[in-house]
Amino acid sequence: MQKVRLADIANALGVSTVTVHNALNGRKGVGSQMRARILETAEKMGYEAAASAKKEETVEFWKIGVVIAENYLAQYATYYWKMYQELALAAAEKHCYTMVEVLKKAAEKKTLELPEIVKEKNVDGLIVIGEIDKEYRRKLQEKAEMPIVYVDFYDNEIAKDCVIADNFYGMYQMTELLFEQGMEKLAFVGSIYATSSIMDRYCGFRKSLLEHHISLPEEWLIEDRDEFGQVGFELPRCMPEAFVCNCDLVAGIVISKLEEQGCRVPKDVSVIGFDNFVYPGFADMKVTTYEVNMKAMTKVALDKLLKQFRNPGKGRTLEIVSGQIRMKKSIKIG
Repeated sequence: MQKVRLADIANALGVSTVTVHNALNGRKGVGSQMRARILETAEKMGYEAAASAKKEETVEFWKIGVVIAENYLAQYATYYWKMYQELALAAAEKHCYTMVEVLKKAAEKKTLELPEIVKEKNVDGLIVIGEIDKEYRRKLQEKAEMPIVYVDFYDNEIAKDCVIADNFYGMYQMTELLFEQGMEKLAFVGSIYATSSIMDRYCGFRKSLLEHHISLPEEWLIEDRDEFGQVGFELPRCMPEAFVCNCDLVAGIVISKLEEQGCRVPKDVSVIGFDNFVYPGFADMKVTTYEVNMKAMTKVALDKLLKQFRNPGKGRTLEIVSGQIRMKKSIKIG
């Protein structure tokens, strides 16, 4: 007779494997009625727990859903895809496997339809990569009935269990680097209300300016994208000494535009970026940048989710992962 698995019980009741595991092991997070149903179903199906469940032997493989919004894949496919690949590798090491689903624009902005992997209860928990619409994440948090960890954005009201890069101090350090090289006339390129990451990077930039008692002319705060996330902008008439860009994609575009105008980087104008990621379609322009530690971020996110499996509702916190400056060839030294 084939051995009954936790997944078999979960499928019979239409619940997650995590819920079954918690019910059978007397853990919190399962209602009394549901717990009773799970115990009854387990007995009828002939489920046998090994001695002390081999000291609480857990699910052989946790099923982890990964959600990425469609608008990111249109413009930044490789950046978030690379982050997903790092997550998948980390998950395999933890005896987990991943299922990725693209969140369509219509679902995120209009219908608020939940991902199929959530509706069909195909996964035990979710990792959301990249910032999504607030109303959508509110519904996801209320209706998903499973642990959720957010990566690369933070929302104190809804998305509290999350992992982000050190956007604030990372950009602060990058801006300080420019001041150390004698540059004071600085422009920021980035739509600060587009994402929380850009906002944090801008705030780090402004902290450095304030400490040096430097003001920011209005024309040097440059919006880099429209309301749909499509990147596009013009350089100011009056050139700064350096452009502080919210990401390497934008830094690459700035360098291309400067070269079209006959400006030499870094001899005439310096440019810094953020992420340390070369986007497809762009040559490696050797942009001095702040490297986001994707590998560490995805490992932290995975560990947070596994902790939620073991102790539902516990330890939902913001985790900030530091990166490091990568000196290349886009700033003038000395």
